[in-house]
Amino acid sequence: MPTIKLYENDSYAKEFSATVVSSEEKDGAFFVVLNQTAFFPEGGGQDADKGKINDADVLDVQIKNDVIYHKVNKPFEENQEVNCMLDWDTRFSRMQNHTGEHIVSGVIHSLFGYNNVGFHMNDRFITLDVDGPLNEQDIARIELEVNKVIYANKKINVIYPSADELSNYDYRSKLDITENVRLVQIEDTDLCACCAPHVAFTGEVGIVKIISFIPYKKGTRIEMLCGLLAFNDYSN
Repeated sequence: MPTIKLYENDSYAKEFSATVVSSEEKDGAFFVVLNQTAFFPEGGGQDADKGKINDADVLDVQIKNDVIYHKVNKPFEENQEVNCMLDWDTRFSRMQNHTGEHIVSGVIHSLFGYNNVGFHMNDRFITLDVDGPLNEQDIARIELEVNKVIYANKKINVIYPSADELSNYDYRSKLDITENVRLVQIEDTDLCACCAPHVAFTGEVGIVKIISFIPYKKGTRIEMLCGLLAFNDYSN
């Protein structure tokens, strides 16, 4: 049975209750399936959430065939009721950075027509690859326009179009998918297929700082920071 993904409709779920569907040991760790979860599994360029299931540490989260597996350091009993809590500071920082990346990608596409062809985010910085050349003046213009979008505090919506409705949307996607598509819409800025949690308004991103860019595969690789990561970088 597919795991109910609480994070898809509520990015701000920090704590929740669930029922253990299964718990299996493998190579000294335990892999727990819950009936529902707010832990985001690794995917789409973003690392898995961390946190607690009762007093067990959540070490990793993966998804396979719509079932989410939580790697923990303690076993659980089938049908056991558990309380779960995310490492919220890490999750919120990732939400700031992932939303910031969408804003940057949308602004670049609007200004230059370039596409996002690669993305990876860790807890230190983001790398973003686009399929066209950019110079120093272009980067300065992008950074300014991106932060204007942030300060405008635009609404961010999640849309689940049917297969028939999907053709009505002009959206970014690296995968050719036509079923169960989740679109993240940033008002007048970007529309992208994405499985990850995002903030509700662009103002929550705080600030975007492009810290470097280099030519890469006939395009450009951008290294950037958002939110608290950008603030900490400015403070050092």
